[in-house]
Amino acid sequence: MTDTSDTVRAGAVTLHDVAREAGVSLATASRVLNGSARKVAESYRERVEAAADQLGYTANLSAQATARGTSAVIALLVADIADPYFGEIASGVARGADEVGLVVTVAITERDPAREVRLVRALRGQRPRGLILAASRASRELAPELATELDQLAATGGRVVALGAASDTVRGVAIDNLGGATALGSALAARGYRRAIVLAAAAGTVTSDDRLAGFTAGFTAGGGEIAQVYRGGFTRESGHALMTQALAAGVEPGTVVFGISDVVAIGALSALREAGREAGRDIALAGFDDIPTGRDVTPPLTTVRIPLEEVGHQALLAATDAEWEPDVDELRLEVLLRDSTPPRP
Repeated sequence: MTDTSDTVRAGAVTLHDVAREAGVSLATASRVLNGSARKVAESYRERVEAAADQLGYTANLSAQATARGTSAVIALLVADIADPYFGEIASGVARGADEVGLVVTVAITERDPAREVRLVRALRGQRPRGLILAASRASRELAPELATELDQLAATGGRVVALGAASDTVRGVAIDNLGGATALGSALAARGYRRAIVLAAAAGTVTSDDRLAGFTAGFTAGGGEIAQVYRGGFTRESGHALMTQALAAGVEPGTVVFGISDVVAIGALSALREAGREAGRDIALAGFDDIPTGRDVTPPLTTVRIPLEEVGHQALLAATDAEWEPDVDELRLEVLLRDSTPPRP
């Protein structure tokens, strides 16, 4: 290699500079650094990568996007990055993106449909290779404004993936919330529980509605009854507030409380302790998702395990692989019965 001081002019390092420094053609340098599917001899690859590292070369993503129609970016929309549910999904997306040499941009919708539309419109300017919608939906159908933005993104070569049902223009990575909650309700009825309270999200929220419907079906089929449904959100604060409200109205010993997510159930656990009630033997408690914190609280939380990181990884593959088909076995849900719902006498 030549002396870099003689080859690199003041200013940003270009691909031409890297090619000259490595002693290869511009086309070879581009294939190595811009993710071409065409193979390059290992000796050339090593020379180009060493030159790029020595010169501090950074690919011009805007130029790549113009040339290819899309950039090396995957856009991920989540409702709340502080929620471990979305954090684990993001981890799976990031793992998959790293495997194929892409970068992940994360945006937070705060479960606001108008904000979601604005974010998608802004992200379209990055010409992402794919866009993953992971936030909870308020409808099974995409809102017209959002659908329009997604159609325009697809027109520039970006692929859209949603956690949920697929459509003609959107690939779907389905999570069987209905079936998982049905199995949970059945398992708790089989443990001897006959009275349940549900801490749910607002009516119309698809994930919450599916979990409520499934739990109700499984629990009542096993001889139980749903005494009350309280509605709020998916946060720990909501679980605490709804459990406090339920306790004020009176909760009989032996009742099982189903939090629509583990985060909600953990908030309810805190409210139970503050009220001097004992989770488990006094009032049973169950959640949904199997986030790590649910395994560490006392008593450990009964839940339904979603392989969240694998969900994220599958979503990334759906966004990047033209031949992708969902791996159903990897996305199976599992009821985990722990000490927060001991068998009833």
